[in-house]
Amino acid sequence: MTRIGFAYNQKPELSAGGRTGTAAIDHRPDEEPPSTADVYAEWDSAETIDAVASALSAFGDVIRIEANESLPERLRAERPDIVFNIAEGLHGTNREAHVPAICEFFAIPYSGSDPFTLSLCLDKARTKDFLRAHGVPNARFAVIEDEASLTRLLAAEMGSDSIFSKFPLFVKPIHEGSSKGITERNFVRDRDELEAQARFLLTTYDQPVITEEFLTGAEFTCGVLGNGASAQVLPLVGMNFESLPEGALPIYGYEAKWVWDTPDEPLDIFECPARVSPALQRSIEDVVLRAYRILGCRDWSRIDVRLDANGTPNIVEVNPLPGILPNPEDNSCLPKAARAAGLGYDELIQSALRHAAERTGVQLRTKRRAAARRPSPVALPV
Repeated sequence: MTRIGFAYNQKPELSAGGRTGTAAIDHRPDEEPPSTADVYAEWDSAETIDAVASALSAFGDVIRIEANESLPERLRAERPDIVFNIAEGLHGTNREAHVPAICEFFAIPYSGSDPFTLSLCLDKARTKDFLRAHGVPNARFAVIEDEASLTRLLAAEMGSDSIFSKFPLFVKPIHEGSSKGITERNFVRDRDELEAQARFLLTTYDQPVITEEFLTGAEFTCGVLGNGASAQVLPLVGMNFESLPEGALPIYGYEAKWVWDTPDEPLDIFECPARVSPALQRSIEDVVLRAYRILGCRDWSRIDVRLDANGTPNIVEVNPLPGILPNPEDNSCLPKAARAAGLGYDELIQSALRHAAERTGVQLRTKRRAAARRPSPVALPV
């Protein structure tokens, strides 16, 4: 029987507003979220952790290992055959790489991307530099390291080729995910708004801020399963910004995820499969797979794409540790795309594990009772 270590970070349960198990805290939508509201936004709820463990149990005994200070000792003591990793970490610019690095130290196979790719993709600027060096389109940007850097940039970057010569721009923390630090106020229309919001982000998140040209076209998020030449893009998820409250900006940020989208009044924010022309679909899939392979993503990922004014797909962000909420009523992109491809939640999780096992040479043995229940494999769209 395969022994599967399952590494995760579980969200603290907060009772003050928001959905159960999330770190959302009540506040007015026109205000900045409190600096503590999104601390655990990247972590997973007990519901998600239970659902993943249940899916993995089809292949053997699941050993839950919370990614805290005890993880190295637990891994050394348990010695699982393979680790299924969804742990995001909490501290440092390499936090998403901690579990894979420790697995490598103990020579334990694990799912997902390696420490280098996870650290690279968490740094938005270095990701963009890497993609640009390989000819993958993404928006022009500048990095604001600190307040002194902001002052210098605003004073010096006045030429026609400067990113600061044309507004609107979009600013966000450089090392965050799950829309942490991303609100409507990050959309800045002039130098005063840029300066104010950049200073707020520098102070609140204690890290550099990336400033980008705001891409005005449609936005998509794209799930990818597999490795190398066999990696495939799941049905595209299009962002339906018309579902946002009247007057809201076309941004899928903190407000859309944690304030406006509630169980009582869910947002119809995702369209999957996205209604796009075959040519545009091929163009999006091409840029997504190029980014996936160039960055070294493995087994699965979610990649965000936005069209520029000319309709060219640009990579916005790459998430090698994608969100995987199990409830179909929740807005979770990768499970929604998987369902559109004919893959249930368990099959999505099991597919990622299978890809990792094939890549690392681990033999998975499906439990007989689980095999009898599992639907026939579904071919992903080519």
